[in-house]
Amino acid sequence: MRYISLSFCLAALAASPVVAQTKPMTDDDPYIWLEDKDGAKPLAWVENENARTLARLERDARYKTYYDEAFAIASAKDRIAMPEQTNGRILNFWRDADHPQGIWRATSEADYAAATPTWTTLLDLDALSKAEGKKWVWKGATCLQPDERLCLVQLSEGGEDAVELREFDLVAGKFVEGGFRLSTSKQGATWIDKDNLLVSRDWGDGTLTASSYPFVVKLVKRGEPLDRATEVYRGAADDQLGTYAGTLTDAAGNRLVYIERRNTFFGGEKYVWTAAGTRKLDMPARAFFSGMVDGRVIFETSDPWGDVPAGAVAWAPLAEVNAGKLTPRVLFAPNARQSAQGVTTTRSRVLLTYIDNVRGRLASFAPDGDGWRQTELPVPENMSVGIASATDRSDTAFVAINGFATPTTLAAVDAAKAAAPVTVKTLPARFDVAGVKVEQFEAVSSDGTKVPYFVVLPKGARLDGTTPTLMTAYGGFEIARLPVYLGATGKIWTERGGAYVLANIRGGGEFGPKWHDAGRKTKRQLIFDDFAAVARDLFARKITSAKKLGIYGGSNGGLLMGVELTQHPELWQAVTIQVPLLDMLRYEKIAAGASWVDEYGSVSVPAERAFLEKTSPYHNLKRGVAYPEPYIWTTTKDDRVGPQHARKFAARMKEYGLPYLFYEDTAGGHSGDADIAQGARLQALQMVYFTQRLVGPATE
Repeated sequence: MRYISLSFCLAALAASPVVAQTKPMTDDDPYIWLEDKDGAKPLAWVENENARTLARLERDARYKTYYDEAFAIASAKDRIAMPEQTNGRILNFWRDADHPQGIWRATSEADYAAATPTWTTLLDLDALSKAEGKKWVWKGATCLQPDERLCLVQLSEGGEDAVELREFDLVAGKFVEGGFRLSTSKQGATWIDKDNLLVSRDWGDGTLTASSYPFVVKLVKRGEPLDRATEVYRGAADDQLGTYAGTLTDAAGNRLVYIERRNTFFGGEKYVWTAAGTRKLDMPARAFFSGMVDGRVIFETSDPWGDVPAGAVAWAPLAEVNAGKLTPRVLFAPNARQSAQGVTTTRSRVLLTYIDNVRGRLASFAPDGDGWRQTELPVPENMSVGIASATDRSDTAFVAINGFATPTTLAAVDAAKAAAPVTVKTLPARFDVAGVKVEQFEAVSSDGTKVPYFVVLPKGARLDGTTPTLMTAYGGFEIARLPVYLGATGKIWTERGGAYVLANIRGGGEFGPKWHDAGRKTKRQLIFDDFAAVARDLFARKITSAKKLGIYGGSNGGLLMGVELTQHPELWQAVTIQVPLLDMLRYEKIAAGASWVDEYGSVSVPAERAFLEKTSPYHNLKRGVAYPEPYIWTTTKDDRVGPQHARKFAARMKEYGLPYLFYEDTAGGHSGDADIAQGARLQALQMVYFTQRLVGPATE
């Protein structure tokens, strides 16, 4: 089975019901001019700020070493080429020093197992960018089933979420002349057949939500211009996210086309689509399609659904789904300390990765009468486990297994057998782990809840509070943060005597939807309290101290950093705030911010506005407070969160005479990944900042 994964990642909305506000939304904001993302005046301000910050960070004697180490790891040719099983071959997207923007390439399944496979280049993004005068960034491809010959390639200019779609022929190894080509938009498309797509995109005035996501789905026919596309479904302009179509298939030839209307970020209505029209399904808002095996449709749900508990994996016969009257059955129900993480399907099985007290597990499910037979597949303890690739052409899948100090292993697993995964490739070690210890502890938060966290202690670390330590978390959108190989962080930081901490705070998905729901909207202070509680627990264990603790996080994690800076300046010596939300009274008006009302609440609701005003980092900076100097960075091309938050926060710090560093990269989108050099530069700048703040100045 392969289907379009709906790209809802940290995206979008529209307005909540209008409620009288107690004060103007702008609050006489003196820095609203910095919200003009590409305006000449704001960009001149950015240039001046960048010059000041780079003069300090890039001139540090350690910068070049850190950059070289990060670049070498990111571009190393002995990295694992992660597989995508397609059309009987292995496909891979690859970037290195010779191909900084990357190549899409293919090899045979047999050759892939060799130490050095022979690859055939399908698409060279560096060459394409040069030929077309644009900086194309790879955003994936979706192929027509079952032949998997024709694919829709997604290309982003500079890393934005908006993409251009082009049809590519995998056999011919080139774009299809006169084939499907959809101009740049935030959009999604799914194959109906060789000559028809269901497409959501900007169709013109009145077809995007307030957060710039499409809510109109149209049937696009080969050879016909977009203005002749036929509308098949329309959501609403005040939906928080948008409306998209997707397709499920299985090895038995079953096929299901569906439409999801995302009224809110986390849920919405679902429909079955056929040429005769759409049929609405009676499903909870937060239940979603995940795959299909042998005519059984698989769902993941964050809401209770009949006899299926929240956080479970469910299923129903395709016939019931097509009829619009389905009775969900339980496939997997986690216990209180477990959480389903990834569901995929093979020819005859459902593969599930889940976590048990934030430790990876892997299970296979076989259709068995009116139910399923579950088989646990052995994996190493205290590791993260993720599905790297699966296909409905066979029961062989690839899984990636790694830990903080354990390089990634790519293993093949037979989903139909109760055997341990067989190692195919192993990433060479990127840093010295001799003497490194990984431990898991729990902190007690403000309401008595136990919050787990991991600590990676370097060789020779003394429990006397003197170890320089980096701590991170995310805390939102039901996204779990799991142990992953530290790579460049291990090389630059841990190998030089620094500790690393990952906090599994509420708001994430480490313990299912209840862990997330505990910190949504006006309950969000618990998330902020969890993070502070972990810091205090570190101090109590004498792992580190306030003078030696640096924290960082991006996007929603950047909001977390901003709150921790303003609420607990005494707990940190260094704070990196990455591509953040910081102005929580105007976030609904910036970039795709309106889509996140289901997570943060809205200023149009008095109680939610009051909470946002109380916690918004931009509005809670105060003159004369001894804040640790933060390092704030963002990107101009970020069309998801937008650089406006970071700019305004820095400007307010400057107004108040507070110390800060600000840097805005001109490319890279929300993830800062336009090419490997950008990633290495951003990491090196951040590590120089942390070293300056937590270790000391460079020695000459």
